[in-house]
Amino acid sequence: MSTLSVPPVLTSPRQDAMDLYRAFKAVVNILAHRDASQRALIQQEYRAMYSADLSTRLSSELSGHLKKAVLLWMNDLPGRDAIIVRQALSGEIIDLRAATEVICSRTPSQIQVFKQAYYVKFGVHLEHDINFQTPGDHQKLLLSYVSTPRYEGPEIDHGMVEKDAKDLYKAGEKRFGTDEKTFIQIFTSRSSAHLAAVSNFYHRMYANSLEKAVKRETSGLFEFALLTIIRCAENPAKYFAKVLHKAMKGLGTDDTTLVRVVVSRTEIDMQYIKAEYEKNYKKALGGAIHSETSSHYRSFLLSLVGHKH
Repeated sequence: MSTLSVPPVLTSPRQDAMDLYRAFKAVVNILAHRDASQRALIQQEYRAMYSADLSTRLSSELSGHLKKAVLLWMNDLPGRDAIIVRQALSGEIIDLRAATEVICSRTPSQIQVFKQAYYVKFGVHLEHDINFQTPGDHQKLLLSYVSTPRYEGPEIDHGMVEKDAKDLYKAGEKRFGTDEKTFIQIFTSRSSAHLAAVSNFYHRMYANSLEKAVKRETSGLFEFALLTIIRCAENPAKYFAKVLHKAMKGLGTDDTTLVRVVVSRTEIDMQYIKAEYEKNYKKALGGAIHSETSSHYRSFLLSLVGHKH
């Protein structure tokens, strides 16, 4: 009767654990410090050398929040936005707030590129998924926002600013009920600089902020979309600093939001978000992330935000 021979153990379990830890740390250190073009080249080289997909390997080797963060990071900016929105609109858990946040915080040029990535990756148009998953005025606003060309420069027409502010007042606070169509038309067709100027003029003219008017006159996801548009028109870094603060405030951490914002904004405006976070909450963003996360997941996020740890 033959017996199976077991190869001798050359290292201790402690040494194995240490080696595995170092291996994961290497993944974190390498990928977190490479830009989108470098990550694309790494994936090409990996495929050429090993006839395998690096993201597939990472998916099998990593787990939990670290896995989600790393896999999302492996994509370029439009690819990340496409993945976030697609998962939010058609995943196991529908998250219309996440989809709305991404869509309504992006510039017109960013939206056009991520719409193309969306179709290439998933074989369906973004508008189709929006149409299928969202109702009413929220749907109308999102569809208009992703399809209406908008100027991205700093110049504004002061006469048009005054007219829009007055039209919004007439459509909301001045009347009984709300003319949602006017809000949709102005919020989805004007530049960020123009909307910021409208907000400023509205406050001076009516002794009430446009943001408060939106809160008073609208509700639900439609309200959330309008607020996202106006807040990002005025100061996107402040907006995302607040989103991150809410994700880490109180008991427990909203890791889905934490990963989404850190990974998607790192190559856009993270330095400004960090400055706004410290200014508004009297604590470094890196310090907050450090206290709310652990292990390689913590190291990866801290590397992305540029926090020494």
